[in-house]
Amino acid sequence: MAEPAEVVAAFVAAFVAAWPSRDAATVASFFSEDAIYCNGPLDPVTGREAIQATVAAFMDMGGEAGADILHTVADGPIVMTERVDHFIKADTTISLPVMGIFEVHDGVITAWRDYFDLNQFASQLPNAT
Repeated sequence: MAEPAEVVAAFVAAFVAAWPSRDAATVASFFSEDAIYCNGPLDPVTGREAIQATVAAFMDMGGEAGADILHTVADGPIVMTERVDHFIKADTTISLPVMGIFEVHDGVITAWRDYFDLNQFASQLPNAT
């Protein structure tokens, strides 16, 4: 069975690869049935199907996604990533520093929490004032 850090690395790669084709099912396959996803200030999402729907809604924005992993720290089932996420669409690139915490049990992600500055994200949106 893959180590938790390997699961998270594979998940990030699959997320980036799945974005252009909007393949949220592949992304969701990394999660347990009862996983919890907390995306910054947004309400938590519980369950693989709900996570898939949430990721699909993000993917519907189109464009491409990328992530530069700056640091990964693993301690047993806990994997922390310091990264910069990139969302690229037409002539706009939004780059957002993110601290992510993943809990991995039995080869699947049971919890995913991302922390970021929502104002920093919003200020990069086209037509932001």
